[in-house]
Order: sequence, then C-alpha cells, then structure tokens
Amino acid sequence: MTLTRRLRLGATLSLLLSPALALAAGPRTPGPEPGQEAPAFSLTGSDGKVHTLAEQKGKVVVLEWVNPDCPFVKRHYQAKTMKTLSEKFAGKEVVWLAINSTHYADQAANKAFVAAESLAYAVLDDHDGAVGHQYGARTTPDMFVVDPEGKVAYRGAIDDDPFGDKAEKVNYVDAAVPAVLAKSAVAMARTQPYGCSVKYKD
Repeated sequence: MTLTRRLRLGATLSLLLSPALALAAGPRTPGPEPGQEAPAFSLTGSDGKVHTLAEQKGKVVVLEWVNPDCPFVKRHYQAKTMKTLSEKFAGKEVVWLAINSTHYADQAANKAFVAAESLAYAVLDDHDGAVGHQYGARTTPDMFVVDPEGKVAYRGAIDDDPFGDKAEKVNYVDAAVPAVLAKSAVAMARTQPYGCSVKYKD
C-alpha cells in the first residue's frame, strides 16, 4: 500500500473513531484550517522565556496541545512519540512547541513535566485558554504544523492509532513536516484529533 493510500485510510478511520473518544466542549472558534494564517501568540514557556510565533518566521513550527494528566498524552509520552519525533527534526529548521491550555496548570507544573520527560522543547503556559480558543484546539493531543510563511499546513491527530493498539501506524506529523520542508503539498493536511478534551476554564 502506498504512503498516500495509508494516509487517507488512516485519516478516514480517525474521523470515524475519534468523536467517540473525545468530544471537546470549549473552543470559541473553529480555528484555522490548512492554508489559512496561523494565529499569532506570545506565551511564556517552561524555560522562562517568552515564545512568539512571529519569531519563528521562516521555520516550520509544530504545535502540540498537551495535558500531562490526560491518559492519551501519558500513552504517547510513555511511548516517546513526541520526544522521538521532535528529536528527529532537530537541526532541520523545525521548532517544536507544546502548549498547555489546561485551566489548572501553571508554570511550575509545566516545568516539572519537561524535567520528568527530559524534553528539549518548552511547554507554553496558556492556562487562560486564549491561544487554545484561537486555534480551536479540541483535544490533547491536538497537532498543528505551521509552514515558514506562517500558514497552517497540517491540523489534526498525531497519528491514526486512537486506541493505541496498532502494530503499524501512520504518524501524520511525521509525514507532514518533511513535505513542508520540501515545499511539497501535504498528502493528508486535515484529520480529526483524538484524546481528552482540552480542560478550558470556561
């Protein structure tokens, strides 16, 4: 089976399965779709630095919505899905940032999570949910790939394995980033995310 066919099949299965797993109630806007401008943001990271989307112009940016308390997030971090993928793209003009829009999360919690997982990327504090609402982030995880021009190139699930029981899986982000770096079209630019609902404060 070709990669394109696997991507399309995986996306179809994800669309069918994920609504039963997590119907997030919270985002005020549907957020940007592929081809649309990614909303600007300025958030303080677990490293104490202020991170903005504007400062990453010219690079590929991967945004990962995270909540360390979510079982889906725990599964992916136990499997080192995000850590391995972020390390794979290190040094390739790719910036990986996690965003925590959980209303009860704080800087100390984000810093502790980064330390516990030995992450090379920062977790950004969005406990008021403003950026999550702008992006329409629904679940943890929920993934966005932003191209060097600041437009969304991919939005959706990390992979096609919502139940975590596939021997072989398609990682959509792993397919999208190289395509963006090569200035090629992303074969599967939109999928349905799965996971826990983002725990917005309102």
